[in-house]
Amino acid sequence: MELRQLEYFVAVAEEQNFTRAAERVHISQSGVSAQIRQLERELGAELFDRTARTVTLTVAGKAALEHARAALASAGAVGRSVDEVTDLVRGRLTVGMVVGCTLTPLFEALAAFHDAHPGVELALLEDSSDRLTEGVRTGVLDLALIGTATAAPDGLHALTIISERLVAAVPAGHPLAEQRRVVLRDLVAHPLVCMPPGTGLRAVLDQACAAQHLRPSIAMQAGAADAIADLAARGLGVAVLSESMAASHRDRLTARTIDDVGTPALLALIWKSAHNPAIRELLAHSRKAFTGSHGRE
Repeated sequence: MELRQLEYFVAVAEEQNFTRAAERVHISQSGVSAQIRQLERELGAELFDRTARTVTLTVAGKAALEHARAALASAGAVGRSVDEVTDLVRGRLTVGMVVGCTLTPLFEALAAFHDAHPGVELALLEDSSDRLTEGVRTGVLDLALIGTATAAPDGLHALTIISERLVAAVPAGHPLAEQRRVVLRDLVAHPLVCMPPGTGLRAVLDQACAAQHLRPSIAMQAGAADAIADLAARGLGVAVLSESMAASHRDRLTARTIDDVGTPALLALIWKSAHNPAIRELLAHSRKAFTGSHGRE
């Protein structure tokens, strides 16, 4: 008894016709008939009543059908199990990372995954959050670390790594440094230094300004928090950063939370599907690496 014989048997039983069954399994009708006859000889019983126009199961055929389906399902499961193991022995994962990211836990996760599965080739690409999101959506990227203003982009899964309020960061002597409370209208009265469109922080800022019908003056844009802080420290504009970004520069900048911007800037890992076992493994390493960690977009 062979699996292909069981496959042909199930096809004929479900189609109730040898011709349609042959088309379904992509062999000739005579080939299907010959294999069914051989199966019947091995079992010692006829499986189909061929006397009517429609092929029907005999009592023996009915008894055999569910077992045949179960055998085919089990064989398929064996194949899928081997495929999963194979995917973790060889293959390729392409990971995206927002430009200017300095989150070492991501690198730790990649290193731990590489140590556990050295046969899987890893590729790391930098880009804006918007383009990384589109890359995950289209399948160009398997996983990406992005900045975002929403918990999960449409159609994707997300693991939030960081959720922080926006702050205004200014050098000593700046008028905002003297205020105990800063709101968005105070902020847009000054030139701003912030991240470019396509980043999570910029999305939060733009959405908040649009909600209040405010038009900020963007003096300069940079993709890295350190660059934004350097520009602000030199008096070229008010830096718009997240709380942890500004904390790294507390020696030269005073940070004030923007009170009326309640939407946090998020840093998140996003993926489309975890069907690939390699993606599941990398996510597991990422969750472990990011536990208790702090970082930036």
